[in-house]
This record gives sequence, structure tokens and C-alpha cells, in this order.
Amino acid sequence: MRTARWALIGAGGLVMVYAIAGALTDPDVKGGALLFLIGVLVAHDGVLLPLTIGAGALAGRLVPMPVRTLVRAALLVSLAVTVVALPLVLGRGRAVDNPSLLPLPYGRGQLETYAVIWAATGVAALVAARRRRSAGPADDSRAGRRSRQPRSHKPPSPNG
Repeated sequence: MRTARWALIGAGGLVMVYAIAGALTDPDVKGGALLFLIGVLVAHDGVLLPLTIGAGALAGRLVPMPVRTLVRAALLVSLAVTVVALPLVLGRGRAVDNPSLLPLPYGRGQLETYAVIWAATGVAALVAARRRRSAGPADDSRAGRRSRQPRSHKPPSPNG
């Protein structure tokens, strides 16, 4: 496993070096494109990644264990929707003299998408809770939980 991991890391590094060398030597790639790519890298590593880690850690503290994974998944999907939809919601590229550019209410669409994501998360949480209730305590050991059985506190008998 360790050899495969290092092989994949090396292959990924070589692909990145090839891509950077190609971008630097391509006459069609202008300085603005490189600045944009650097900006995307800084925004990802400096803003999105810390926000994602922070939201996951906060969900780990505030959200009950049975639905924690569902909430974290919904947060990640919501973040992806935000990243994709934000330029449209902000109206980047909209021209006053051309109403057919970005003609839809993208803010409302983004809110509707959030509503669908979180409604689906709620339904999945309800289904999971119903399954846990119907499975009963005998099924807890299969899920990695120990069933709670009262312990006997009898002193050991002298015979052995």
C-alpha cells in the first residue's frame, strides 16, 4: 500500500510539473491567466479549505453523532453549489445592453437548491432514525455499539 501511495504521489507531481511547464511555455497563455490560477490556488487554500475544515469541526461539536455524517455531506454540497453559483448570483458578465446574458434569477435558484439539499438531508436523517428505532437494541452491536446490559455486582463465591 505504501509503495502504491508513493507511486501515485510521484505521478501526480510529474503531471503538475508538466502542466506548469506547459502553461509557462505556451505563447497563448497570458500573464492574466497565470495570475488567475494563482488567485484560485490562494483562494482555495486560504479561504475555502479553512472554512471547510472549520465547518466540519463545528459540526462535529454541535451535531449529534447519528446525523453528523449527513450534515457534513450537506455542508460540502452546499459549499460546492455556492462556489459554482456565486459568480452568477453576483452578476459577473451581465451587460445592461444585452438582457439575454444571465437572464435568470440565479439567487432564487441558489436558495431553492439549498432547500432541496437540506430537505433531502432531513429526509435521510428521518429514514436513518426510523431504521435505528425499528432495528432495536439487538442490532446495536452490529453498528459498532455495545449493548447496555446490567452488570451483576455479586462478590465472587469462596468456592471458586
